[in-house]
Amino acid sequence: MRRSELLRALERIPPFAHPDAALEQVITPSEAAATLLASADRFDGISGRSVLDLGCGTGRLAIGAALLGASPVLGIDVDEGAIDRARSAAADAGVAVEFEVAEVAATSGRADLVVMNPPFGAQSPHADRPFWDRALALAKRSVYAFSLSESRTFIARRAVERGAQVLAVEPVPWALPRTFPHHARRRVPLDVDLWALRTEPDP
Repeated sequence: MRRSELLRALERIPPFAHPDAALEQVITPSEAAATLLASADRFDGISGRSVLDLGCGTGRLAIGAALLGASPVLGIDVDEGAIDRARSAAADAGVAVEFEVAEVAATSGRADLVVMNPPFGAQSPHADRPFWDRALALAKRSVYAFSLSESRTFIARRAVERGAQVLAVEPVPWALPRTFPHHARRRVPLDVDLWALRTEPDP
């Protein structure tokens, strides 16, 4: 699938119906999602890999992975309404993705690749930590995820503690659209990184 086709498919996936500021429910920009998936394909070859999307929201990363041939694909989110939207979006896209309503911290199933756009901790400090801890524990091979650039030291330290190797840290363009009542501006640029972490040493 060409990047332009993937972008069009990702754009068709709806945002949250009623985004919750406490959960930092903002949709992953389609360009950023496509870049993450391209990174996973470059380092691991995403087709045929099992993929787990932690905090999947309405399913942009999970569905994108399935469109690129990943299988099986599972998305986890605490918000039942978001999961309902994700299931409908997967059906519309014609891909097989399982979605479950669950707390990320309680997730136990492993996958070759873990992908995620976790909370950045803007509303609740350290809200991202359970996501990174589970991602590093559950990825059989690699983790691909977004974070604020100011979190680099924390994530690098967590990766080292878990015996993971940093494959790449790349800044990605990210403009946060007005989503919550307290957002005063139409769009706010954020300094966001894309992380690629190898959790399984190469033979």
